[in-house]
Amino acid sequence: MSPVPVAITLILAVLATATAVYWGFVLGRLIRLARHTPLLRDGLDLPVVDDLVSVIVPAHDEARVIERMVASMRAQRDARIELVVVLDRCTDDTLARLEAAAAGDPRIRPIVNDTCPEDWAGKCHAASVGAAAAKGDWLLFTDADVRFDADVIRSAVAIARSESIDLLSAYTRLTSGHWWEAVVQPPAAITLLRMFPPDRTNHVERPRSFANGQFMLFGRAFYDRLGGHGAVKDDLLEDLAFAKAVHRLDGRVRVVDSGDQIQTSMYESLEDLLGGWRRIFIESCHRNIGRMNRNVVRVASAGLGPVTAVGSLGIGAVVFSLGATLLGGLAMLAGVAGLALSGTALFVVFGRGGMPRIGILGWPIGCLLVAGAIRGGAIDLARGRPVRWGGRAYVIEPERPVRA
Repeated sequence: MSPVPVAITLILAVLATATAVYWGFVLGRLIRLARHTPLLRDGLDLPVVDDLVSVIVPAHDEARVIERMVASMRAQRDARIELVVVLDRCTDDTLARLEAAAAGDPRIRPIVNDTCPEDWAGKCHAASVGAAAAKGDWLLFTDADVRFDADVIRSAVAIARSESIDLLSAYTRLTSGHWWEAVVQPPAAITLLRMFPPDRTNHVERPRSFANGQFMLFGRAFYDRLGGHGAVKDDLLEDLAFAKAVHRLDGRVRVVDSGDQIQTSMYESLEDLLGGWRRIFIESCHRNIGRMNRNVVRVASAGLGPVTAVGSLGIGAVVFSLGATLLGGLAMLAGVAGLALSGTALFVVFGRGGMPRIGILGWPIGCLLVAGAIRGGAIDLARGRPVRWGGRAYVIEPERPVRA
């Protein structure tokens, strides 16, 4: 046998072995997180809290989803709520659909907002308008494209009250109505989870500041003490900024897993999806180009690992058939181990995320798309290219965004 096939076989076998080791570690980490991650449904075992909860929803042209959101709020059990929907410069029939879905329910209050100061992002300002009009002891900020199970608010407030939590947030389940959601969302979500694992975000002494803007529950007094949304209006991601602000005031942030109790449909196209994740990863990596590039390598490697395992298995079988039984056998063994461990871990990841497991076949493509989004964010940082969000353009610098 010539040296070239031997070298290729050895390289693929080593890469397949590395894939097996990596995914074995991931599987162990997933098992640990499952044991130590608080669940939103745990609140059902706690006493019901009778306080008024103001659910505040900024809505800009949300006719596609507003009725579903309103229906899920009207169905809440064992919770006193008011739903404050701030219609932020809408140009579609969101208001008409909202009023039809409300069916005269006095708990639902639409607020039509036609202006936004130049130094505010639209969503952030609309949330501030809603907070100013809210009457509740608790303020829950969420999005129009989020659907709640009937016990979500009851569970969340019970947890926040019993554990004296100043900001309760939740990991939500992402929808997979399009192929690109099933392919891109799992590697993007697991990358974010690696940066902000629940055991670190909920650490009592050295917490890692994180919150999910799709679900942020504040006690009214602490929200006002923070300065409300005015305190984070210059930040690209207000949820991470809120978590940091709470920690600066020695407040408590708790992140729970909502399971299938909260579902979110984030974007309407692959381009919007990748652009949204690019923005998220810029802030999650603390606007550090080196850190973003390291994550590009990690995500791409995680995607290509199973591919190298397939290659090791295939070339191992060929080499084995040509008489190099030891080398071929080792390559096949490494390939089987890499495929078995990566497949098992991904089976768990897709299952817990509520994603169709057929999407596992697109894992390498999804990882490359996510790696490309992170790399695009790094390029934006390096070139001072504006990032647009919420009606504002941000030029991102190492410490804080400056409005373009």
